[in-house]
Amino acid sequence: MNKPFIALDFPTWEMTETFLSRFDEPLNVKVGMELYLQNGPRIVESLLKKDHGIFLDLKLHDIPNTVFGAMKGLGQWDLEFINVHAAGGKEMMERAMEAIQFHGSKTKLIAVTQLTSTSEQQMQSEQLIPNPLTESVIHYARLAQSAGLQGVVCSPHEAGLIKDYCGEEFLRITPGIRMNSDAADDQQRITSPGNARGLGSTHIVVGRSITKAADPVAAYRMICQDWEGSIYEKTNC
Repeated sequence: MNKPFIALDFPTWEMTETFLSRFDEPLNVKVGMELYLQNGPRIVESLLKKDHGIFLDLKLHDIPNTVFGAMKGLGQWDLEFINVHAAGGKEMMERAMEAIQFHGSKTKLIAVTQLTSTSEQQMQSEQLIPNPLTESVIHYARLAQSAGLQGVVCSPHEAGLIKDYCGEEFLRITPGIRMNSDAADDQQRITSPGNARGLGSTHIVVGRSITKAADPVAAYRMICQDWEGSIYEKTNC
């Protein structure tokens, strides 16, 4: 079982480094817009030097040529994942994939379906998509797969359906992960690590349940134990 990705939702490298210094092993981490846009490429380079696996969560969404140019620059690194918005369309995703392959990068390209902070009512009233949310998510997943992407970001509640429609090998990376005792915060479609595994998630992303915990290392181990359904061991989580 792969390691959970810890969302490094910090504004500075100094705060990030202080947090990571609590751990005595390489981790899987998610670098989002807050950290990357305020600190630049040095964030990625610093994390790679420490052997951390990186999900670069920039959610690119623009015209195909612009996304191609941006992704061509980001493709200089071998990351675990990088993402785009599936709503940008098939051509945009194809150009993003082309850019990743330009450098021979091993980075897997995945697409965001619907944000886990979005409810069905919000999607229908604000995006004017009249279909059920699950239909929108499946549509975007199939569109991403047709563009050659390796997986999607989705809620764990849609992971099983995406597996049914897109196959076992198509990755389902799921944020919105909380322990049952944690607050939902701004997420709408959430569940626990163990439930996410049972629902069909292939990878999970966990943020405040770890980063805001009084003891982040203990919280991480608890997340790992629930995700794996076994006792935490450094060798496999």
